[in-house]
This record gives sequence, structure tokens and C-alpha cells, in this order.
Amino acid sequence: MSAPDIAIADGHHLYLRDWGSGQPVVLLSGWAMDGRGWGETMVGLNAAGFRTIAYDRRGHGRSTDPGGHDYDTLADDLAAVLDALDLREAVLVGHSGAGGEIIRYLTRHGASRVARVVLVGATGPRMVAPAPGEPGIPEEMVEPGIARIAGDVSGWIAENIVAFAPQADADTMRWLAAMVLDASRRALVDFQRAILTSDFTDEASWIQLPVRIIHGDRDASAPLDLTARRYAALIPGAELLIYEGVAHGVMITHAARLAADIAREGPS
Repeated sequence: MSAPDIAIADGHHLYLRDWGSGQPVVLLSGWAMDGRGWGETMVGLNAAGFRTIAYDRRGHGRSTDPGGHDYDTLADDLAAVLDALDLREAVLVGHSGAGGEIIRYLTRHGASRVARVVLVGATGPRMVAPAPGEPGIPEEMVEPGIARIAGDVSGWIAENIVAFAPQADADTMRWLAAMVLDASRRALVDFQRAILTSDFTDEASWIQLPVRIIHGDRDASAPLDLTARRYAALIPGAELLIYEGVAHGVMITHAARLAADIAREGPS
């Protein structure tokens, strides 16, 4: 097993969970979440013979908070983890905004350590509408939404938590809300801005790895037609699995099914 921390810039560190043995699966959490959210999925993958690694993004969970929530910096953090653990033939799994971290990692660092990719409820390739009337979030709504998170994150949670995982019980909802509140407010604001303003259209089309896209058809945070279907059209040979009746928090509400679909080899 590795040490529980991976060093990043200026004395800061990323907290790491590293369980089991076998082919490594690296699981990246979505906006405001940390590695705890992958717990049940990780146990399922361990039972299937995989080593599972989940780290808390900078400013989240037990990791320190140096700032820097642009996609270039976050992709470099992923590289630091893969390099420090000397991972080979890794399966990279990214939920929500973490899909962009994986894509940017492949752009900046190449695919020599990676066997395949799984995008789960991924945001992107472009969330903001390119022009008025076209699909996406109107550009004028971006900053007011971010200001709401900056000034009233508790209110934002109360309005959105049920839509994230509608099948979850009340105790799980409280746990998820506490996870968001534990995160650095600066991290929440800066990473949300990166998610909403980035465009991965070109980079996604360059991916030359097997990619499985897993997405719920009731995902309010990353609507299916705006995100997963577009990625499936852009990424050569990508496989799209649609979970009917499932929302954004797939690893919370459907962990066993998700672990099985991550474990299954995709088309090469």
C-alpha cells in the first residue's frame, strides 16, 4: 500500500485511499465531493479483483487547500498521483466535473499509464450555450449561479441535494450535504467556474482509448443530451450506457451496478 498522502506544490498534499490489489482503478470525484463518495463502488471493484485508488481533490476532504482549481492544475494533480504510485494500465473513472480532469490529463500528459476511461455523469464537453437559443446554460446565468454558491452554499444544497440522489435516504442526504460543506468555499467557487466555462469539444475528439460513458437519464446536473450523448458522438468508438430512472449521484444510488460496469472490459 502507498502512503496516504501525495505531495503537490508548495508543501501541500492530496489525501489518498488505496485499497486492494490488481489492475488499478483511479476514481475521481465530482464537484464538491471527495473520495468517501466512492466507498461502496471501491469495495465492489476490490471484490472483482481490482486495486482502487481515490484521492480527495485539493480543497476537498482531507487534502490541503492551495487554490488552483483550473483544469490544467487539476490534471497535473492526477499526473502526480499516477506518477507517485507508478501506476500502469490504469482505468481512470471520472464523475461529473472530473471527466474534464481526465480529458485534460490525456491532453497534457498522454495515455502511457492509462488502459481505458470511464466517464460517469460527466459534465461537458461544453456546458454554456455557444449562442443564445442553442442548447446549454445561458452565459448570463453562470456568474449569478456561482455567486449563490459563494454566498449561500447551505441554501444551494437544500435546493439541489434531492435531485442529486433522489433514491437516497435521509441519513445519506445529510452525509452528502456535510461533504459539500466540508469543502473549501474557494474550491467550490473556482471549480464550478472551470466546469461551466471550459470547452472539451476538441480534446474529447482526440482520445484514442476505449471509453465507456455511464449516465442517468434523469441527471439534472448534466443533462443527457447536453453531455453524454455529445461525448459519445465526439469520442471515437465510445460506448454509451444509459441508466434509466437514475440521476447524477450514480455512485451513491447504484454503486453495485456501477462497479460491475466499470469492471467490465469495453470494446478496444
